[in-house]
Amino acid sequence: MNDPQDTVLSVRNLKTHFRTPDGIARAVDGISFDIKRGETFALVGESGCGKSVTALSIMQLVQKPAGFTPQGVIEYKGTDILRIPEFQKREFRGNEISMIFQEPMTSLNPVMTVGAQIVEVIIRHQNVSHGEARRQAIEMIDRVKIPEAQQRFGEYPHQLSGGMKQRVMIAIALACRPGLLIADEPTTALDVTIQEQILSLIRDLREELGTAVLLITHDLGVVAENADRIGVMYAGRIVEEATREQLFRSPAHPYTAKLLQSLPSRQVEGQALQTIEGRVPAATQFPNGCRFADRCHKVIDGCRSWDPELIDVVEGHRAACIHYDSSQVTQILTPTDMIDSADNRPRSDAPDSDRTLVSIKDLRVWYPIKSGLFQRTVGHVRAVDGVDLDIAKGKTVALVGESGCGKTSLGKSLLRLVEPTGGSVHFGNSDLTSLSRNDLKAFRSRLQIVFQDPFGSLNPRMMVGEILSEGMEVHGIGEDRQDRTERSADLLKRVGLSPDMVSRYPHEFSGGQRQRIVIARALSVDPEFIVCDEPTSALDVSVQAQIINLLEELQADLGLTYLLITHDLSVVEYIADEVAVMYLGKIVERGSREEIFSDPKHPYTRALLSAVPQTDPESELQKIELPGDVPSPISPPEGCHFHPRCLERLSHCSDAYPEETTFSAEHACSCYLHESSAPPASPD
Repeated sequence: MNDPQDTVLSVRNLKTHFRTPDGIARAVDGISFDIKRGETFALVGESGCGKSVTALSIMQLVQKPAGFTPQGVIEYKGTDILRIPEFQKREFRGNEISMIFQEPMTSLNPVMTVGAQIVEVIIRHQNVSHGEARRQAIEMIDRVKIPEAQQRFGEYPHQLSGGMKQRVMIAIALACRPGLLIADEPTTALDVTIQEQILSLIRDLREELGTAVLLITHDLGVVAENADRIGVMYAGRIVEEATREQLFRSPAHPYTAKLLQSLPSRQVEGQALQTIEGRVPAATQFPNGCRFADRCHKVIDGCRSWDPELIDVVEGHRAACIHYDSSQVTQILTPTDMIDSADNRPRSDAPDSDRTLVSIKDLRVWYPIKSGLFQRTVGHVRAVDGVDLDIAKGKTVALVGESGCGKTSLGKSLLRLVEPTGGSVHFGNSDLTSLSRNDLKAFRSRLQIVFQDPFGSLNPRMMVGEILSEGMEVHGIGEDRQDRTERSADLLKRVGLSPDMVSRYPHEFSGGQRQRIVIARALSVDPEFIVCDEPTSALDVSVQAQIINLLEELQADLGLTYLLITHDLSVVEYIADEVAVMYLGKIVERGSREEIFSDPKHPYTRALLSAVPQTDPESELQKIELPGDVPSPISPPEGCHFHPRCLERLSHCSDAYPEETTFSAEHACSCYLHESSAPPASPD
């Protein structure tokens, strides 16, 4: 046990409320927790539960007059920062308590060099000269493992990759060696390989500097690998608090149990994913009693009248649930009783088919780089650089890889939303790349796309019914406007929404509901093939499970074929039939899901799989940390494009791009490690 004197942050009965046109929003409504020196405490839960408002309250960044001054106690190393003057609060921020925000690009000043931004923080809080601040800043850039620290010091944010920008944010946050670091979704927008680099960096710096960490995330895998203790938030309150091992081995609250059961993996193969119906209630309309009661699978009569407090389940493990309160129930339940087995429905499987629906041969998408007064082409961005891929009817092929590998360009080029530079895309017996725009129109209804950002792909000025009817009208589907409106209502019902929502606008829906609308729009023209571009990346795990189940049900009912573009390998492991791994414009490995996940051949595939956060805290999977970022597709490396980052490279890997080696009818990879003709060269 840690000594109580090691407590860095102590929060007691914290309440942060806001004035809104709909009334008082109780965003954070009476939470308590402690964080000790060198410890990582994670706050998890769905969007709207109050996690980020908790962080802003601790940082004293709640805006007034819309927000009331937080009530309760926020004690940092014995000082209640709610009750000190504003000038002292400014000294605490950055110097004693620092924060890494979710989106580094919007947090960094685009007109200041990254070095100047770090120096600014050091000079503001430390009594040092500009020269000493510069020396410390360069040292910190080097410490967060950004190569060539002297050069990066003078660069601007737009010159850095996403992973580097997040490292700069960490350097700024830790420049004054604070006692507490708040990391608000620090890896949400990053690839799994970069995510692992960032999380590894935070772990190393925490151990080196003794910094306490408040980690805010909805990724339970990240929590399982990085947190010491966890608080599960729901509707402004902490409903469960436990150590990492306790929470993942035996979740005590029905909400936590459902969240864990919503996670996709091969362990639930053959079953539909568990889901949590409904959504987090609005902070202005919290119900009486237990706030989770309306969505709970263990609800009883007293739940809607009794407001539960956190109760000890075992030592160090507490849950706010009536089933543990002996004053309210005669039979006390155990965490094992919280597992919901009633919803173990068989998953929807599409009928087997060997017929190829989409065949891609030597597909290339090169974007010209123009320069000078006459805009002459001086080079090309080789986004897709010679891809071969077959997709069988009724199957799901997942396309995975880091950002910048060309996944989205490949998906868009299949539909001619981006014009291919070369190669062919056969849909049935027709080569889509050779069709004129008029001839292509006949195929538009048969090939559709679900974009990554549902809100950005929906017209905010059109009602949902109009959005769904638009495609039908273009393709001559439906007898008249009334018929198309009725079809739209039926489509909403099919994707799990109420038919009367046809008269609402996109901004009136949650993120998961908007994604359902985008799927309904794709279905409105009776497609056969759908490109799903990161369809679940911005969603909570509970909503993600609903969308995955929906895609599988639609595939089974309608015989749909999917190209799933994603960086979430846990989703791929659950839903995909085949997997293609892409790196810098080329497919480096392809195979069935079982072959890729059980016997990966390419070093890049192995690194991707090792970087996936494991929800089993006792997992012994060894991480493979790749050095550097994906090279520029403007000038890809000679030979194997992956060799500059490969930990298993051979002396001749830079000579020429390797030929594809076949292991089975479906499994192949391009790597010299598996070429039978390759000499037994020693690694560099």
